[in-house]
Amino acid sequence: MKPFTIHDLDSVPAGSKATLEGVNKQFGMIPNLLGVLAEAPGILNSYLHLHQQFSNSSFNAEELTVVWQTINVEHECTYCVPAHTGIAHAMKVDPELTEALRNKQPMPSEKLQVLHDTTLLMVRERGNLTEEQMTRFFDAGFSHQQLLEIVLGLSQKVISNYVNHLAKTPVDDVYKKFAW
Repeated sequence: MKPFTIHDLDSVPAGSKATLEGVNKQFGMIPNLLGVLAEAPGILNSYLHLHQQFSNSSFNAEELTVVWQTINVEHECTYCVPAHTGIAHAMKVDPELTEALRNKQPMPSEKLQVLHDTTLLMVRERGNLTEEQMTRFFDAGFSHQQLLEIVLGLSQKVISNYVNHLAKTPVDDVYKKFAW
């Protein structure tokens, strides 16, 4: 089997070139995942759009991290767990929270535990939550909007987790210290 290409600015297909140039300008690098996604401009642009939309959702930094890492760990994504650990550190999320997520340990608060449990159920049950499960989520202080935003975060993570499984995407050097 021919391995997936991790595109850079020299090898990127024309339809993804402007996007990767923008990523490189913004971050000073092209993450390996985005280099792989560049093979298909539609998935690259969709992933980046979903990431932006979820990042700008009603969830705070801790809650974003809980959703992302719950999905990454459940999907056993050895690229995204380290990457989102680094992202969480950049967002000033308590390292105890990221370690609890990485190691499948209890969350530091009941509200974050409910978010974790609901996200995990969304993945495992493919969105088929019971009335009791949804009531627990709402009783914890979350809204219908936030239940839908879990679907948004899950959509983003399905793209990255599945692509990383297919491509066996190597962890970027900047995230290797967070290897999982």
